[in-house]
Amino acid sequence: MNGLKRAAISAALLLFTAVTGAAQDIALTSRDGSVELSGILLGFDGEFYRVETDYGELTVDSSGVSCAGPGCPNLEDFVAEVRFSGSATMGAVLMPALIEAFAARQGYTVNREDGEGGRFALLLSREDDGKLAARFDFRATNTNEGFADLLADEADVVMALREVRREERINARELGLGDLTGVNRSRVLALDAVVPVVAPSNPVKQISPLTLARVFSGEIKNWQRLGGPDAPIELHLPTADSGLSQAIVDQVLTPAGLELSADVTRHTMPDALAEAVARDVFALGITSYAEQGGTEVLTLGGNCGFALDAARRTIKTEDYPLTAPMFLYFPARRLPLITREFLAFTRGPSAQIVIRRAGFVDQTPEEIPVEEQGNRFANAIITAGIETPLEELQRMTATLVPMARLTTSFRFEAGSIRLDAQSRSNVQQLARALEQGQYDARRLMFVGFSDGEGVASANREIALRRAEAVQRAVSAAAVTANLSRIDLRVDAFGEAMPIACDDSEWGRQANRRVEVWVR
Repeated sequence: MNGLKRAAISAALLLFTAVTGAAQDIALTSRDGSVELSGILLGFDGEFYRVETDYGELTVDSSGVSCAGPGCPNLEDFVAEVRFSGSATMGAVLMPALIEAFAARQGYTVNREDGEGGRFALLLSREDDGKLAARFDFRATNTNEGFADLLADEADVVMALREVRREERINARELGLGDLTGVNRSRVLALDAVVPVVAPSNPVKQISPLTLARVFSGEIKNWQRLGGPDAPIELHLPTADSGLSQAIVDQVLTPAGLELSADVTRHTMPDALAEAVARDVFALGITSYAEQGGTEVLTLGGNCGFALDAARRTIKTEDYPLTAPMFLYFPARRLPLITREFLAFTRGPSAQIVIRRAGFVDQTPEEIPVEEQGNRFANAIITAGIETPLEELQRMTATLVPMARLTTSFRFEAGSIRLDAQSRSNVQQLARALEQGQYDARRLMFVGFSDGEGVASANREIALRRAEAVQRAVSAAAVTANLSRIDLRVDAFGEAMPIACDDSEWGRQANRRVEVWVR
């Protein structure tokens, strides 16, 4: 059953019971008895009731009312409950690891109850008295099912390997769940990447994004076209309804204007895909960086000579063009306190260590000295066109060489001035660092770069405006930071330092960026 239909049925059932009064299972009365409200208890977070009434869904502070009726929760031994649904990759490995780390830090023990169909529960009990404090229920299937469960009020948090689709966003707003792309409605939990993989014995070591798209569209069918043996290419992908598979289509095929070939072997689990590719020298798969297994990841190259490998740093900076953020999405409703504490924990340094140990890429900003940035400045000189004068290259070198680059970068949605999903998360991440004083008494420079299409002077102006926009967004988000303690600056060098070939949309997208440099 699709998400819209399931949500409509749930909404209809709630409306029916509210109108008929057949299941008014709680009555809330103010302390002085002057106000009484009855309805269906939809949730209780330990502090607030969420009730479906004749007036719609209402949130009521429990400290100001008394509760009567069969649906009233136990206020003394309250057990917080939250339902997670979506990506099996996140549900099977990452989320349990984070919850266990959070529990150990906060003084809880964790027990697991396994169910069927990807369902399990993690039960958190207090170490001092053994009482149950929280129940985290999981349905680990795929991203589509996660959003469908949210729309049907069968989930509180979605685990997603892709951004919310337009239809899902519209449906959520119509159901009163808020704008899932708004502030505090989504979060990038960790980073991954879409990577092409082959068997270790395969002689092909590099492929361009456009060639990869042409292979998976069926235009290229023989390894000989890629510099390999005269043999057919066997294609492998995750199942079509997985968020990773949808991210692959979005990032690999859609920019090339191509559609996926029907001649593809699908795999339910990532480890099965990796095993199948690793043992077949003629196989080519696309999977996630964290799930590459015993395969070999191909380098992404281009006709201009640039090559990019998927690595922790290149994924974190988004220099690698096929980065795949891992999202949590929340409706516009209050979650239990312990759940909010857990979500706050996932942003901290301890959680970032857990994320790295689980095989994913964390979001802790790192400083990269110039000497560890490879041939970026040499490439800038080699690729400089007649519109990039020597004076501009000298100015860029003099400005940036004494500084270090942060792994926190910012990119914009294609054809838009709106930051992409990972960059919106980076705004919050960098803002928190400013609030914590991590860059007090230091210089922080937002540096804009562009692709090489168009006039160089215009490109520099566009890059400068984007850098200014990012600086304003970070400053506005750093509400409690004392910005007078930080030397905030903005500059731009336009097309002077490309990191990818400009002959493809992937390359141009990678080159349009705002970097952060510190001193």
